[in-house]
Amino acid sequence: MDADDIAYLSATDLVASYRDRSLSPLEVTRTVLDRIDALNPKVNAFILVDHEAALRDARASEARWQRGEPAGPLDGVPTSVKDLLLARGWPTLRGSRTTDPEQPWDVDAPSTARLREAGAVLLGKTTTPEFGWRGSTDSPLSGITRNPWHLGKTPGGSSGGAVAAITAGLGTLATGTDGGGSIRIPAAFTGTVGIKAHFGRVPAWPLSPMGTVAHVGPQARTVEDAALMLDVLARPDARDWMALPPPPGSWAAALAGDASRAGCFPLGTDLRGLRIAYSPRMGYVQWVDPEIEAAVAKAAEVFASLGATVERVDPGIPDPAWIFATHWFSSARNLLHRLPEAQLAQLDPGLRGSIEFAARYTIDDFLDAQKARGELAVAMQRFHGDWDLMLTPGTAAQPFDVGRVMPDLPPGVTPLNENDWTWWTPFSFPFNLTQQPALVMGCGFSTAGLPLSLQLVAPNHREDLCFRAARAYEQVSQRGAMRPQIA
Repeated sequence: MDADDIAYLSATDLVASYRDRSLSPLEVTRTVLDRIDALNPKVNAFILVDHEAALRDARASEARWQRGEPAGPLDGVPTSVKDLLLARGWPTLRGSRTTDPEQPWDVDAPSTARLREAGAVLLGKTTTPEFGWRGSTDSPLSGITRNPWHLGKTPGGSSGGAVAAITAGLGTLATGTDGGGSIRIPAAFTGTVGIKAHFGRVPAWPLSPMGTVAHVGPQARTVEDAALMLDVLARPDARDWMALPPPPGSWAAALAGDASRAGCFPLGTDLRGLRIAYSPRMGYVQWVDPEIEAAVAKAAEVFASLGATVERVDPGIPDPAWIFATHWFSSARNLLHRLPEAQLAQLDPGLRGSIEFAARYTIDDFLDAQKARGELAVAMQRFHGDWDLMLTPGTAAQPFDVGRVMPDLPPGVTPLNENDWTWWTPFSFPFNLTQQPALVMGCGFSTAGLPLSLQLVAPNHREDLCFRAARAYEQVSQRGAMRPQIA
């Protein structure tokens, strides 16, 4: 097996190869580190790579496998940590020059701690826009992160470094965060898999400045790997007072048909009896790229051919953009507006403009938005009384040029302000407000060779439905067969 093939093995295949000793964690880690050295200067996925720590983790993993005592389901799997999440021994700069790197950095976030406990080989920290504020990954600290499918295009954001890494074969798994689409937008722009599980499913500490719209979750190349990683990340942590109880089984085991570990999750990927509402514009979205819309329409036909009942139905909710904007921009202002003027001047100009824009919101505006948010969540719960899943596009826009907050404005679309990224992500942020699970995956390529994507939205706490349908689609679509050719 050549180095490229090793770099693109799934986590499930890597673990199987460690078990039968056809590969070793040390061999795989060296291969991935060599690839990072060669390709990271082109894609800029990592702000920090710790060769010494990764090789130390790999040697420890290899010793465990030789004893037949793996630490957990990700033992020896090369994994990266988004630079919004704490990782012991590494600075967490959050893409900002305003963060002082000279701190102890001696604590792991819950997600990082769970990865260590499961034996993952931690490679380093991936890039993010400053404080995760935008849907493309550029920052004053780390510069521009590029899409491996086209180096002139953005991989999305804010988990752009995470997906650029796994798309380029610079690691197998990555942690992402999602406060308005930041797991799912990058998955859409790279054709990978990202799931925003139900709020609290993955414990978070410290709580995001974006509060209860912010989630932590897996970025992966396959549905199985995303399920396997969520199995690990969803374990409890006492530091998150809003965390959900442990899941009642293993999502990965359910997909594999392993009844002994699946718990109460349905086995396999049989879609017969599943009810899917296909909603290409959710009843209010003004514009969707025609190639994306066509690709998702074809995907709806595939789900129907797999046995699901698929009908074109909108959820009957009003456009929640104002609700999200009030929550998100107010939170950004609360985080940063007290910085000294010298530090404010160091911020990304777009982020600084968003802080200034949010000065218009009052406490009454925020409380009105909270009330409307609750009504939105109730409306979606009622909708899911009739429908197991909703199928939408992943984003309204295809990957656009690097260095920009948004693509060119289509006719008839008016953004909230010059830094408003929500108009081209209208399928993302509604489900941060409702907190329900949503998974994005690739569903083809545009005529320009850029990934197109779909989203599956599930009822509260039903990540298993997302995984079941996504895996069934993945098995027939061969969506992971292509690899980017990085010049």
